[in-house]
Amino acid sequence: MIGSMNTKKDLEMKATSFLGFTSYGKIIVGDKGFEYFSERTSKDYIQIPWNEVDKVIASVYFNKWIPRFGIKTKKSGTFTFASRDSKRVLRAIREYVGADNIVKSATFFGSIKRGISNIFSK
Repeated sequence: MIGSMNTKKDLEMKATSFLGFTSYGKIIVGDKGFEYFSERTSKDYIQIPWNEVDKVIASVYFNKWIPRFGIKTKKSGTFTFASRDSKRVLRAIREYVGADNIVKSATFFGSIKRGISNIFSK
């Protein structure tokens, strides 16, 4: 089993990872980084140090409900997660990443509008 890179845990919560196949496990937000450990296999884990996080992208529905969020890293791409209380997870992440690095994802109609405007701008 892989050990935790954090020395202090701020938040631990049940969560779902959407990397490849859906995997159920635990999210740990701590002083050194963000971690996800699977319940079933010890080989299925994700550890992201805070200096590697570029943006945190939140999917917001009805201006209130956050079903899932993604962590965009500088080198490894985007990792998508869902938790029981995503707002609490994002508040814990905000302490280490900063409020300006947590952004709202584009809505369905916003991305359609952007695509149409890109067609006509060429």
